[in-house]
Amino acid sequence: MPVKKRKPSRKKSKGLSIQLKFAIVGILLVLLSPFYYGYVVKIATSTWFWLHHPGEDKNYRTYESFNIKIPKKYSIHGIDVSYYQGKIDWQKVKAMKEDDVHVTFAFIKATEGLLNVDPYFLRNWREAPKAGIKVGAYHFFRPKRSGLWQANFFLQTANFEKGDLPPVVDIESLDGVAPEKMRKELNAFIIQIEEKAKVKPIIYSGLKFYQDNLRSYYDDYPFWVAHYHQPKLKLPTNTWKFWQHSDKARINGINHVVDFNAFNGDSLAFTQILIK
Repeated sequence: MPVKKRKPSRKKSKGLSIQLKFAIVGILLVLLSPFYYGYVVKIATSTWFWLHHPGEDKNYRTYESFNIKIPKKYSIHGIDVSYYQGKIDWQKVKAMKEDDVHVTFAFIKATEGLLNVDPYFLRNWREAPKAGIKVGAYHFFRPKRSGLWQANFFLQTANFEKGDLPPVVDIESLDGVAPEKMRKELNAFIIQIEEKAKVKPIIYSGLKFYQDNLRSYYDDYPFWVAHYHQPKLKLPTNTWKFWQHSDKARINGINHVVDFNAFNGDSLAFTQILIK
């Protein structure tokens, strides 16, 4: 009797193990999560940037949309404006962003000396906060004029409210007077501002003028220092609050170049400096 050949048996595939299935699902969830996606995008963006900007200082990055280099260690950025910038579309200013850099605050010129009111001040003072930008007003100080009268003129023009940045006095030159005379009038200005506004004013100046005429005289006051196109501000970190590091920024909604600034601190420190 012939032997009946048996057909070779085919083992049925058991498929993927349950553990492997869970592992695959977990990996897909991670890859598709918004956090991981954002992380991947950020790495890809950074890689693209460094390929196109070889050799650039890692702490001082070029931002194409703003058309300037910006120190990387600061997270809160702002601008300062005057009549020179003309009519500003503040909604466009607020909407502009590259990576994590956007305009959080704006210092706006209000007055100069005893008679000059910036023609765009009231419009800027009204429209910038509507767009969600924190504002501060500044007075361009003239050492030959009475500091007391300049303070009164400034306060009559700029109405400060809770949540605004403190008043700013912009002192950049001696205007032909001795440093002692300049400081006498500046003292009168500061005292009047503190008495009426109930807050210490910010003092703005260029780095050289600060070093020659202001350093050690006003250590209790917040400083805003101009020092352009440098990866670092060459001052001890605890001596300043704002750094005007560029005068050539391009901002959406503004037809002229703008000064660009960094705040020395995090969001909590920024909140603490606002008028209470």
